[in-house]
Amino acid sequence: MMRSTSVKIIALSLTTVLAGMVMNTYAQSRRYKFDFGSGKAKPGFTQITPAKTYTDTYGFDFGTTVQAVVRKGKAGTGFITADQPFYFSAAVPEGNYKITLTLGDSQNASQTTVKAESRRLMLENVTTKPGEIKKVSFIVNVRIPEIANGVKVALKPREVGKLDWDNKLTLEFDGKTRLNAMEIEKVDNQITVYLAGNSTVVDQDDEPWASWGQMIPRFFKPGVAIANHAESGLTLGSFMGSRRLDKVMSIIKPGDYLFIEFGHNDQKEKGPNDGPYKSYTERFKTFISRTREKGAIPVIVTSTSRRSFNADGKTVNTLGDYPAAARKVAQEEKVQLIDLNEMTTRFYDAMGVEPSKKAFVHYPANTFPGQDKALEDNTHFNPYGAYELAKCIVEGIKASDLGLKKYLVDMPNFNPSHPDAIDSFNWPMSPKNSSVKPDGN
Repeated sequence: MMRSTSVKIIALSLTTVLAGMVMNTYAQSRRYKFDFGSGKAKPGFTQITPAKTYTDTYGFDFGTTVQAVVRKGKAGTGFITADQPFYFSAAVPEGNYKITLTLGDSQNASQTTVKAESRRLMLENVTTKPGEIKKVSFIVNVRIPEIANGVKVALKPREVGKLDWDNKLTLEFDGKTRLNAMEIEKVDNQITVYLAGNSTVVDQDDEPWASWGQMIPRFFKPGVAIANHAESGLTLGSFMGSRRLDKVMSIIKPGDYLFIEFGHNDQKEKGPNDGPYKSYTERFKTFISRTREKGAIPVIVTSTSRRSFNADGKTVNTLGDYPAAARKVAQEEKVQLIDLNEMTTRFYDAMGVEPSKKAFVHYPANTFPGQDKALEDNTHFNPYGAYELAKCIVEGIKASDLGLKKYLVDMPNFNPSHPDAIDSFNWPMSPKNSSVKPDGN
């Protein structure tokens, strides 16, 4: 009796171990190939029907639903589509992933915008004509809080559950999408651009908040991954104190970049050793030296101007000597500078006092579900403003000696003194919205 029970226990344990091995093998897989719709899957692809919901491997996520359409003919055999935004997730380890989508329909036109993780813009309004099938690729960075030996990034409560920090890759599809197939491939040969910053840089989770860091991926071809480690309310000191710099330094490699933008919250530090030419300057130099020790390339970005005008309708500096201190560090340390402070000043001046509100989170009450009070924020951007700032960063890269610029997508030059008309900007809203102001100001 004892022997029989032991055998059953061993068999049960072996089954559990084997199941774990299967899951671990899946998690470490370097390539997933999914064929959507109800038709027969292409050779080498896993069929994904609308019923496949995400559990711990892959599937449609957050309760979103899709419809399958079957077509006959050379242009494609089937696809999925939806009347509302939908999410698809796959469990993957930390790293960079090349996503290749097959889009289109043999009978109708399609239009697709794709956001990754916490609303990072990856593809913008990709269209196909009736009968046209198009393959498009982009790179998504996936990260986790763990560093090594049980040490983790000290996340804020507002970050817990954020898609940027979980154990899966999530894509959000917006527009009249016709998704035929998806390939997810882990790639280790990408240049990774790490972003260190505050609420003007971070991937904002909810509408209508947005930052340039979550718009910038859209402007790079495969070959570059954007790893946005910024978080609202942070200073150079708290970025280090929460072990975010340690996290970046644990994975950054020679030839990668670290873009550094701080100032809004640093100026509120009032200790005897604080100030633009004291702790702010010293910490900037720490970021630079640690980046260079890893063979990577630091880039300083001056802080975005706040929306503040004088009686003559001109933008005034509310950041004191912090932008000047950042410029001085860049000059002394021979670091590439992108003067976003100067460019945003020209951007606001060009728009004017009242029209410039359209680049920020200024909305009357009841614009969004559950928003019973007006939103009036002169620091944090909406998607249009964040997109225009990302274009400023692109122009800064173009004007630099950084090798990174060869990976930029082809696009007309952008002059912040002549911003894009807001009516020309098409941003499909994501499902989640919030009236809660991000940390920092």
